[in-house]
Amino acid sequence: MVAETLTIRNNSNTPITLKRVQRFTAAQKNGDEFTSLARNFSRLMTNTTSNAAPTVIPGDTKPFAEKEVDVHIEPFSTKKTELRAFIDSDKERMRLTFEADGQRYQIQTPVPTKESATMKALAENPKHRFTGVYAKPSSLLAVFSSANSNAWMHELRDDTLLSALSIPGTHNSPTCHTAPPSVRCQAVSPREQLENGVRFFDIRVQPEAPEDPSKDGLILVHSVFPISLTGNKYFRDLMKEVNGFLERNPSETLLISVKREGQGKATDQQLCRILHDHYARPDSRWYTKPKIPTLGEVRGKVVLIRRFGLQDALKSENDGHGWGIDAGGWADNTPHAMTPSGQLCIQDFYEVSDTQNIDKKINFVNAQIDRASACCYPLGVLQGPGATKAHPFYVNFLSASNFWKTDTWPEKIAAKLNPAITNYICSRHDEKDRDCSTGILVTDWCGLDGDWDLVRAIVGMNAKLRLRQQQQGKQQHHQ
Repeated sequence: MVAETLTIRNNSNTPITLKRVQRFTAAQKNGDEFTSLARNFSRLMTNTTSNAAPTVIPGDTKPFAEKEVDVHIEPFSTKKTELRAFIDSDKERMRLTFEADGQRYQIQTPVPTKESATMKALAENPKHRFTGVYAKPSSLLAVFSSANSNAWMHELRDDTLLSALSIPGTHNSPTCHTAPPSVRCQAVSPREQLENGVRFFDIRVQPEAPEDPSKDGLILVHSVFPISLTGNKYFRDLMKEVNGFLERNPSETLLISVKREGQGKATDQQLCRILHDHYARPDSRWYTKPKIPTLGEVRGKVVLIRRFGLQDALKSENDGHGWGIDAGGWADNTPHAMTPSGQLCIQDFYEVSDTQNIDKKINFVNAQIDRASACCYPLGVLQGPGATKAHPFYVNFLSASNFWKTDTWPEKIAAKLNPAITNYICSRHDEKDRDCSTGILVTDWCGLDGDWDLVRAIVGMNAKLRLRQQQQGKQQHHQ
């Protein structure tokens, strides 16, 4: 196998210079690992994920090769080096030492663990915090300005439109429980997703007692199936986790898309009444205006994206514009469509009939990322719901499946799609005066075995937006 040369993409606002490369031999695998089939079955049918092999280079390990270099990379630029990604085996690891503003930082590659995600600062009082994502298919290390995963929105200005952000999301977000493999879509709990940076939840519910207005029961479902084989799971318990997270992290917001699915005779109007009366009350932390808000308007709040019809009593809300961001008329199985409200541009192609269609899905996802990144959003509040049509949410589902083929169940699709999209985000660049937002990327099986690379890459793409805001702030200060 011939090694590619290492490429470095600086997606931070700070110039960096690679100063040293140390190479280490491939780690030995544990001898008692289960077969791939056994690991997959265990992961799908229990609440635990498989244990990843140790990936951190022990501190006393000696490199088999070491080289001093001087490779400078300007902000938002890419440098293809002459350094080979590996010498003898693609299982080798590198420890890379960078310099920024006279201080040094280290990161090891290629590993997706939390230990390696944040560059180790070698100075006592570091001026910067960096994180890195290594895209193995292209031998590319993308360096981002580090942000606390649990509070990454803290670094963004209040007058930032929410639709301008690069936002990680999850598809059928609470489906992390014991369930058939065609139903389960997530590796970890909603709470862990939130703590690691996810800010969009896709929720499907079925009213438990739709004809009784006093009942708040909304059963969490995936299509016609409950999300757990051990008993019903409820929206109220999910919201306790969400409210607790926002209480601890008041700088953040969470977009929740709600749709009615499952067996039963409930109507959209009955679901609407339950949400309004028991959850998204006027005195709650829910944002239910029918327009895209700025981040300052919704810090500490839940933003409702409504995929259900309104009850008549709410159609006159907000000067006759309705209630919640309107995602009604969501096109089915579409590679590209606008909702009738004009507030959401959708990529939700999900019918992957066989594994050969996965490349088709990847191309649809990449095309939607390109649409989102071509936008340059204004700062400040947009007046009226209609104004948001020019600056919609770009919602991009990475999920797809075919119930009848095991190779196209959610985890199998995610195993191919997530690394491909991570690689695309890390390697693509646009030097034009744009925000380079990814839009909202809605994923399956993120966080599996501690791998949050895709989520961190999405969050990291907000750096160029922050830079533009800083530049505008300086211009306004001097005027």
